[in-house]
Amino acid sequence: MIQITPAASDRMRDFLARSPEAAGVRFAVKRMGCSGFGYVVDLAADIAEDDRVLDIDGIRVVVDPKSLPLVDGTLIDFQRQGLNASFVFHNPNATGECGCGESFTVS
Repeated sequence: MIQITPAASDRMRDFLARSPEAAGVRFAVKRMGCSGFGYVVDLAADIAEDDRVLDIDGIRVVVDPKSLPLVDGTLIDFQRQGLNASFVFHNPNATGECGCGESFTVS
């Protein structure tokens, strides 16, 4: 199961309030970076038949079937550091991360 901190929840609610036509928040992974996979958090334009839709703190989180095993158990946080702000992921499936933290590896 995926969890969201209050800070991440607030950020997602803000995105959804600006785009009421969105079906929810899409959480996925894609091949990228030096470690293999990168996280994607975006507005979901639609929901595919095989997508998994999770209701987390009243937020519809949409996960495709290929991403689900890689992100199951992940805690999504949102942090501000100075002028920078970003989602931060605590994924128990990740066995390694690149030095810049942009991508991760699973065994």
